[in-house]
Amino acid sequence: MKTYSQKASEISREWWVIDASSLPLGKLAVVIADKLMGKSKVTYTPHIDNGDYVVVVNAKDLKVTGDKMTKKKYYRHSGFPGGLTELKLEEVIEKNPAVAINEAVKGMLPKNKLSAERMKRLRIFDGAEHAHAAQNPKEIK
Repeated sequence: MKTYSQKASEISREWWVIDASSLPLGKLAVVIADKLMGKSKVTYTPHIDNGDYVVVVNAKDLKVTGDKMTKKKYYRHSGFPGGLTELKLEEVIEKNPAVAINEAVKGMLPKNKLSAERMKRLRIFDGAEHAHAAQNPKEIK
């Protein structure tokens, strides 16, 4: 029996919608990363980007467990001496909740040439409404 290897011309993408208030941040990121990579598909091929589009709604209602709201920190550096900035998770969610989900999913994707294209297929919305109703996304339970 031969191993199946998908070709770029055989890729078919689906649209999925998931509610961010239904799962904690880590478990939500696992589900999203799985759909973006296409690992749940039978035709998964590691070197071909055959993942789906994922729409996340209700990002402002993000849940975490334990003390992560106050103890989890996000760092960025301006490139200048003393330019390190740190924000707590609660500050990030208050300012822009999409950043928290984006960073969690980005950390769960493999670090290779395909990750940038996969991240482009992730769409995050603060409220329950999204702009992709025309694509008829299926809901992830």
